[in-house]
Amino acid sequence: MTDVMADPAAIPTTALWRSGGARTLNIGRAVLGKVVSAVIVLFIVATVAFLLVRISGDPLALLLPPDATQEQADQLAAQLGLNQPLLLQYLHYLGGLLHGDLGRSIFFDQPVVSLIGERLPATALLAVTAIVLSLVISLPAGILASVHRGRLTDTVISGIVLIGQSTPAFWIGIVFILLFAVRLRVLPAAGYGSAAHLVLPAVTLAIYSIAVVARVLRTSLADELSADYIRTATAKGLSRGQVVLGHGLRNASLPVVTVVGLELGSLLGGAILTEQVFSWPGIGRLTVEAISNRDFALVQGAVLFFALVFVVVNLLVDLSYTLLDPRVRLGR
Repeated sequence: MTDVMADPAAIPTTALWRSGGARTLNIGRAVLGKVVSAVIVLFIVATVAFLLVRISGDPLALLLPPDATQEQADQLAAQLGLNQPLLLQYLHYLGGLLHGDLGRSIFFDQPVVSLIGERLPATALLAVTAIVLSLVISLPAGILASVHRGRLTDTVISGIVLIGQSTPAFWIGIVFILLFAVRLRVLPAAGYGSAAHLVLPAVTLAIYSIAVVARVLRTSLADELSADYIRTATAKGLSRGQVVLGHGLRNASLPVVTVVGLELGSLLGGAILTEQVFSWPGIGRLTVEAISNRDFALVQGAVLFFALVFVVVNLLVDLSYTLLDPRVRLGR
């Protein structure tokens, strides 16, 4: 007690150290809890996918010729392991997952991991391009709409956002193909391999993301700009730009980060319809082929990959909150 009274500076230093340690411990526990939850979610998704693909139909009917004998069907079933009891198939499936083995594609006769790895760069390129394009357009649009709330600028931007969010992406893609590929002949209608092939599918995917992010940012930032601390900052002589960008935008960014994370997870998971319309060789199109061919292992692997992407993106979004909101860092 005497030492503490002799050195008053020791009190805030010790309190600060303990507070920092408590915050670190809280964040570590939160991260560990989210990781455990993610593993449970992936286990449930893998189980549901395993069961659903097996009630969808018999893949032997697609793999065998119409005049195949029962002996040939039994031989192929034994080769693929489909003649084993369902529980034994499930246990083998889980055992493979623990070793990073998603099985072997029935239709392509390749490991599922290699097939997804081959298609992942195309999907990643399309997803990253679309999300970057959406942020470049949606952030300024959302800020303008919130700053000019209730005025003509807000009305125009909100109307465009409503149209973009209500229009199906596959319909927009078809219209783009008819206009820019068939009528104007300035861009390729489908395919993969050059920057020109990327334009139409990336813009098609970005339109919905632009609408969603701009709408959320407009609502969140408009609420922040009507708060008391904004009026205080304005009264202190800060410029409008400093108030909006330096104070309001950061506090309004949490719901925007959430939406962007969900959109990125959806795009990385494979924009199935868009990839199908533009013949883009990504994971979404691969999933459609797997479903059409009743490729058990490939469908299970694709579904599990989609779930993994969403889980990882959501975990990163949650961790980003600790950087954006001090209240999250304090564990409140």
